[in-house]
Amino acid sequence: MTRRIAVVTTSRADYAHLRWVLEDLRGHPAIELQLIVVGAPLAPEFGYSITEIEADGFEVTERVECLISSDSDVGMAKTIGVATLGLADALGRLRPDLLLLIADRYELLAPASVAAALRIPLAHIEGGEVSQGAIDDAVRNALTKLSHVHFTPTETARRRVLALGEESWRVHRSGAPSLDYLRRLELLESAELEQVLGLTLRDPVLVAYHPVTIARDTLREADELFSALERLERQVLFCFPNADAGSRRLFRRAERFCDGRENAHLFVNLNPARYWSLLRAASLMLGNSSSGIMETASLGLPTVNVGMRQQGRERACNVIDASPTGGAILAAVSRALDPAFRESLVGMTNPYGDGAAARRITRVLADVPLGEALLIKQPPGGADE
Repeated sequence: MTRRIAVVTTSRADYAHLRWVLEDLRGHPAIELQLIVVGAPLAPEFGYSITEIEADGFEVTERVECLISSDSDVGMAKTIGVATLGLADALGRLRPDLLLLIADRYELLAPASVAAALRIPLAHIEGGEVSQGAIDDAVRNALTKLSHVHFTPTETARRRVLALGEESWRVHRSGAPSLDYLRRLELLESAELEQVLGLTLRDPVLVAYHPVTIARDTLREADELFSALERLERQVLFCFPNADAGSRRLFRRAERFCDGRENAHLFVNLNPARYWSLLRAASLMLGNSSSGIMETASLGLPTVNVGMRQQGRERACNVIDASPTGGAILAAVSRALDPAFRESLVGMTNPYGDGAAARRITRVLADVPLGEALLIKQPPGGADE
């Protein structure tokens, strides 16, 4: 029988991670794919990235408008509530056999809660990770306990999920699906990349920086970051921040910085082909994005990870941690740009996988038992007598 698998995407970032999983699910003869787009991809202020999803040939089954146009933590909390209402209707209509979520965005508490109420088994990608400087950490662990099938990016993450009491047959190390792009997508050569970006690349520093959502002042580290950037005499390319408390203030600050410098540019949306091509062309990634931890290692790209947002996350030797002070950031940048450091990264291994995650995830989802056999978890130590 064909099984209906619904997948939720809530941001341009998680869609980029899900792209090849969606492709393989859609192409599997025993699977009917249902795609639910929630929140930021439907918002013009965040680039209306649903157009990229449709351009990739995916049919959007349900659209859930829920993003509160706010820059506060209260706005984030209200977004969860509005998303829950919309997803209750959407999942009530669809009644999939399985719901698939990825990573740790706060909005994902909504589909996970609705799925629990509707007795829809939940599969989760990228559980077992750690990022202590963001509320994502708590969200990720909550999703793990609400889920019935787990796909972890690393072996360490797999052991953490098992330590939470999940049965071993439910937990699979798949690798991070975002790395599948390097196997399955042809990256743009320099001239073509410059043409689509509309600028000449001069060994750019790519900045991906997001609010630190565990802190009451989510931008408390931003002053020092911009202080360092002001003293950095290199081309700077900013990626748009996530839709978190403080993101709009951060965007406006990045916009002012770029307006004041001829060699600085801000991109609201970079599709995966452009983003990965830019990673390959960059001299350095700077910021606090999980991309700097999980993806840059596959390209041997030096990365300076600033502050506490990614605290605790497993990392490869290309990542240099910097405390959130201008001096420390510049010292880390200087080390990262040393040709000897980049040369030392040749042949390094990325702990987050080999670029074949989508195939592994699809194989498990096509075969895992459904219904009560999946919904009923045994407690740690086995079934009660």
